Amino acid sequence: MKNSQDKSPQQVRKQVSNKYANTAEALADKIRLVQDFPEKGVLFEDLTPVLADADAFAAVVDGLADACERLGADMIGGLDARGFLLGSAVAYKLGLGILAIRKAGKLPPPVLRQDYELEYGSAALEIPADGADIKGKKIVLVDDVLATGGTLWGARLLLESAGAEVAGNVVVIEVEGLGGRERLQGPPLIVLKPADEA
Repeated sequence: MKNSQDKSPQQVRKQVSNKYANTAEALADKIRLVQDFPEKGVLFEDLTPVLADADAFAAVVDGLADACERLGADMIGGLDARGFLLGSAVAYKLGLGILAIRKAGKLPPPVLRQDYELEYGSAALEIPADGADIKGKKIVLVDDVLATGGTLWGARLLLESAGAEVAGNVVVIEVEGLGGRERLQGPPLIVLKPADEA
């Protein structure tokens, strides 16, 4: 009898993909709801159980990959930090490269930097100035949550300044009432679990 160590990654992958009929079912089953976090009156949707469950994770990656493929991605842009996890899996599934879009100060020089405004302050994102050929590429940005839209907006400005086209934004969850969708006017936005499905 063969054990799982004797199987190829493709054979193992096939074993974990049948539990959920679709992404929505996996999210409904595995998202952990936390009342009054990070502040009173907020219902926080924790994706940790989704990422920790092979079947749910596979369903989410399948949903994200389908969205990225429909948007015509040449490359995936993963946002610091959960966008790295999700974006890497999507890029692998689609046979594409991934560009890690980092918070400022995490990459060695030279870097391209984009400062952007948040609701209560400012932040910056960086990508390598050398080594990642993105000019003319259609990049789809992948992240876990759309809240205010600040990070996705900053990433778009950064990539466009480097000569890439942001073909779309794909996220797992949207937080209602924070203006993220409105801020991202332009490239298409695909949300696997819109705010009205909380």
